[in-house]
Amino acid sequence: MTLPPSQSLPINLLASVFNKTTATYKFYWFLSILESILESRSHNFSVYSLLCRMICNAWYPVHYFKISFGVADRLSNNIREIQKITSIPIDAKKTNILKQLIENSDKNVIHLINHFNKCVLYRFLSPWFPKSSDKTVVELSSKYTNQCLYRIDTNIKQIQINPKWYSYLLKNNRVLKDFCLWNLTLYLQTKNPNVPDIANKLIKPVERESMLRQRKFWNLVIELSGPIRCIYTGETLYTSNYALEHFIPWSFVSHNLNWNLVPVLPFVNSSKSNRLPNLDRFLGNFTEIQKNAVQAVWSINPKNKTLEDYLILGDTIKSIVYMPISIFREKYRKLMLPLVQIAENMGYEYWKI
Repeated sequence: MTLPPSQSLPINLLASVFNKTTATYKFYWFLSILESILESRSHNFSVYSLLCRMICNAWYPVHYFKISFGVADRLSNNIREIQKITSIPIDAKKTNILKQLIENSDKNVIHLINHFNKCVLYRFLSPWFPKSSDKTVVELSSKYTNQCLYRIDTNIKQIQINPKWYSYLLKNNRVLKDFCLWNLTLYLQTKNPNVPDIANKLIKPVERESMLRQRKFWNLVIELSGPIRCIYTGETLYTSNYALEHFIPWSFVSHNLNWNLVPVLPFVNSSKSNRLPNLDRFLGNFTEIQKNAVQAVWSINPKNKTLEDYLILGDTIKSIVYMPISIFREKYRKLMLPLVQIAENMGYEYWKI
């Protein structure tokens, strides 16, 4: 991904900021700068406010998706410590998190946030001032030497965006943010090689994708085969009293494909939430319901689009329909086991019912 060109600015230096990155700090620092410019239309920002924004931008992938930032990266560890001290809900709105962090007076919280000051404030300007000490970076940046992106005022702990860069950052804000997130995705994929859909786990979605199509599928199954039983409680489910549950949490798989969905009682769906199922206890019931569902829908509508969600199990839908339940269950076990193991390694907990 290339950056918008400029005849007067050293775009190549900005493009090289993320070269040889060993932590997520520069990504989240740049995102914080871009957001601050867009929201305030100002040139001047306190270093502490930008560090707080770093925490906010990484809050959701750390707490909800449990993304690993790497062994050498302290951001995720400090975010968890800050959450324990402040008790800020892990699903709080970003604006609320930022406000609480900036206003927080707890010395431990301030220390945890300021830890990233020297990690990123000076290092971000390394393309403009390679191999320079922090003191040298401050001196050179004060005159916007080499047309650096900002200058550092250590007396008032602020940065001031270079006026020559300001209009470029504001005009191309969306593209620059995408550039940053794209590079962050590439970086995090190396730290989470087996985790699916990293790109969609960096920013909290405004709202989840509708599951109307999937609900129509399961309503049809119940209409064709009669009421089904909740795989966790054994209670009878009708079209009017079930919720669709992600067998493996949505926060891990990041999709609503039907092979991972199953009707359950609404309170069960809420209780299980973001936790893993015990495969030894529940995979048998889960696969039995899935097999019956595929057969029922295929019998009246072989071209039903939702059936395509099950192609992950076989070559054709017809082969899946006529597959013996023992083979069907084994295919599911081979699909689920590594996913559950990876999720467990990332810190997902098992649901205890």
